[in-house]
Amino acid sequence: MAMATSSSYPPPPPFYRLYKNFEQDPSSAPEPPPPIDGPFKALGVDYTGDVLIPSLESHNVRQLYPKGPNIDFKKELRTLNRELQLHILELADILVERPSQYARRVEDITLIFKNLHHLLNSLRPHQARATLIHMLESQIQHRKEAIEDIKQ
Repeated sequence: MAMATSSSYPPPPPFYRLYKNFEQDPSSAPEPPPPIDGPFKALGVDYTGDVLIPSLESHNVRQLYPKGPNIDFKKELRTLNRELQLHILELADILVERPSQYARRVEDITLIFKNLHHLLNSLRPHQARATLIHMLESQIQHRKEAIEDIKQ
């Protein structure tokens, strides 16, 4: 009875052969694929190439900050944060004085949290861009330091 041998690693994908001369000539590698235009399917879910954050209105949530492309995020986040603090204090007062009337304050606090969450999600593309810039700058700095070490 012959025993079959098996590897813990799968075989490499067939396109690894495209990189066989990469060390001698880095430009011999194939170009990366172009970005996907239009809708596409991944893992059974339909996606579009557009990175859009759905509006609060699409979720039937009232927007508490001004609409438009020129939003002062810092000002609006501070305003919503102060409003949240005020509503939490009012909730504490209501729970002490009239415990049966807390539901309205909880709904207001939920609305403020949803608006805060939406504003923060609107900042994600800016955060991703800034993180990428920082990573690339640190890589450049490390490479410059390595070149200086090699020169010395």
